Amino acid sequence: MTHQVERLLLGIEEQIAHRYLEVPFDVSGAHAIEVRVSYDRHAASIEVGCRDPQRWRGWSGTARDGFVIRPTRATPGYEPGALPDGGWAVVLGLHSVTADPIPVTVTVLVDDEAADVAPEPAAPPAPTNPRASERGLPAPAGLTWYAGDLHAHSTHSDGSLSLHELTAAAATRGMDFLAVTDHNTVSHHAHLPEVAARYDTCLLPGQEITTDAGHANAFGDVGWIDFRAPAEQWSRQASARGGLLSVNHPVQEDCAWLHELSDDARARTAVEVWHISWFLNLAASAPWAFLREWSRGRDVPVLLGGSDFHTPEAGFPPGTPTTWVAAEERTPEAILEAVAAGRTSIARFPGPGEPVLLRAGGDLIAVDADGTVLVDAEGRRRLVRGERTVFRPGTGPHYLEAVDRTLLAISP
Repeated sequence: MTHQVERLLLGIEEQIAHRYLEVPFDVSGAHAIEVRVSYDRHAASIEVGCRDPQRWRGWSGTARDGFVIRPTRATPGYEPGALPDGGWAVVLGLHSVTADPIPVTVTVLVDDEAADVAPEPAAPPAPTNPRASERGLPAPAGLTWYAGDLHAHSTHSDGSLSLHELTAAAATRGMDFLAVTDHNTVSHHAHLPEVAARYDTCLLPGQEITTDAGHANAFGDVGWIDFRAPAEQWSRQASARGGLLSVNHPVQEDCAWLHELSDDARARTAVEVWHISWFLNLAASAPWAFLREWSRGRDVPVLLGGSDFHTPEAGFPPGTPTTWVAAEERTPEAILEAVAAGRTSIARFPGPGEPVLLRAGGDLIAVDADGTVLVDAEGRRRLVRGERTVFRPGTGPHYLEAVDRTLLAISP
């Protein structure tokens, strides 16, 4: 077989029957595979992914209309490697379709008919900016507060920057660490050590498990997590393999959190309480309302922030907001251990002079926050006086706000 063409008619009835539709094709003795998916993008929005007879090979959502997989290289978002004989499938996510079916064509090209993989752009030079951790924030004994971003995307999903460009952008902002959380794929994981070494930046492997009922980040080298499975399974897999699951942007427009999780799963799940979307209205209270319901009768979860960075054109660089993590060292293992232990704090930006709210021992310390207001979970408000002010914690979580009630920093 050198090529195969499937012509489909897909509309609302097909979406209801098969949210993720498999289009099968056979492979025998192939050394390269190319898939092309064509349809009227003005009429529908169809996600694209692929599995082979043994495992998941990648996902590009709606960012691409096709991909190439070869033994030694693949389109970003897809994993290179051997092309086993047997039944493969193009996986179509019917995200947005029309009432009346529209034509969708899936073309599979093999070996000489398959295109090559486009080369990566040149890697930018490593910046020489000081690291945010050099600020020397007060930390528990043996720990350092490291600044990072726990939600970012590259060209391995729908981001516009390569892994090198993304990491350089984070390092330019002084980020000590960055979690790369591309959608429904782990194709980027194999590249992280080399990129981290080039830019002397800790890169945490992650994946954003992305569905129409909500998104979650799985942090750590936990293997690919099947986004088509129940969320309870995501939690079990992440936990069993030493990772951590986090509910993303739980009150965000059309991708708020709607999945069910057991009490046990909730107890081990973090919450991205400060997502970049909150910057559109830093006085919004919806995230607090979600957190209150999520925590009712339970301990406050691990609290995270994430820029959900996709492209510089959005105007919010990595580290907006910044998640500070009190860790023993700046390695993926130490950062993940610290996050899972709840040693986090969130601020608007990483730079010096930015208000932060930190726990150290039994104290709550407001740094560079003179004139702000400390608020606890029960609404008690205390005025901050001085550049480094120590409080006895009330009921958490705690946060700092400006006089106009805009959010500045969060601590558990």
